[in-house]
Amino acid sequence: MSNIDPASGYQAYGNSPGPERSLRNQAAARRTALAICTVADVAAGLLGLWIVLYLLDANQGNAFVDFVRGAADWLSGWARDIFTMDTEGLRVALNYGLPAGVYLLIGHGIAARLNRV
Repeated sequence: MSNIDPASGYQAYGNSPGPERSLRNQAAARRTALAICTVADVAAGLLGLWIVLYLLDANQGNAFVDFVRGAADWLSGWARDIFTMDTEGLRVALNYGLPAGVYLLIGHGIAARLNRV
């Protein structure tokens, strides 16, 4: 008796996954990659927005500015005060810009790897 499925022409049992499973795995990998890219982009966007708000001297008492600053502080906590220079604007740009770049590189790198699978 043969293990070939007459409807699809593929082996019904065994080591080969079949075309349906392979397509489902690719679709799942693409969805996961898209989610990772989105999270990395949002994180980098919040960090970049805080840099812009700081450099434009936004009202620190505003609720939106406070939210963006809190999110940026949390996202960049691991990189706090890597750069300690006298120019405050440059210090903020580097200390928040570095994590933004790292999130983008790592997030898009992982997504690219998942899309190759």
